[in-house]
Amino acid sequence: MSAYSLTEGLYLYPTPAGAYYAACSVETDKPRQFLRALLKQKQTYALNIANLQLLMNQDEEQKCMELLHHCQKLGWIQGLDTVLQYPQGALEEILPEWLSKISEHGKVLLADSQGFYLSSHGFPHETAEELSALSAEIATVHERRSGLLMNNMGLASHAWAVIDAAGNSQVGFWPLFIGNNRFVVAISGIPHFNQPEFVSLVWALSMRYAIK
Repeated sequence: MSAYSLTEGLYLYPTPAGAYYAACSVETDKPRQFLRALLKQKQTYALNIANLQLLMNQDEEQKCMELLHHCQKLGWIQGLDTVLQYPQGALEEILPEWLSKISEHGKVLLADSQGFYLSSHGFPHETAEELSALSAEIATVHERRSGLLMNNMGLASHAWAVIDAAGNSQVGFWPLFIGNNRFVVAISGIPHFNQPEFVSLVWALSMRYAIK
């Protein structure tokens, strides 16, 4: 008999850490599949075994409970008291506000894999253009040297940064892998990915680009 039990009246939603884990790599594992499935829904799902089986693509109740416990233990999933709807509005209009909340200095942009920025907050236009182009060049270098970084050195992160003498990021480039798309969040200063707006950002990108 399972030692797990579900709390009634809650709705499943990724934490900022869970949203980051879902999007920070192209790798696929069961937790990522579950988190990515949550981020493709128009609203939060009620916490019950039927929804877990659907979202996890798993019929065995015990395995569903084990995976949920694993995600909860790592701080990737949370239970909300009320239903949360997918953010409404055009991405072009709502992205700047979300982006401004995840940067120490309010200077942040979202770029695509071609080196063009989709949205920017706090950066002058010319700076945003150059940083976006740089993000694409960094991605090319990372892919070319991924064997060294990942296989030889065991560095799984795709993020790069220009740092100061103390090792703090002056400007960082943080990839988000959404479906078959690669985006980069370029941030001046320390990133604040622990904000609810970061989950909204990944959710919105997933709804737009990860659903076939």
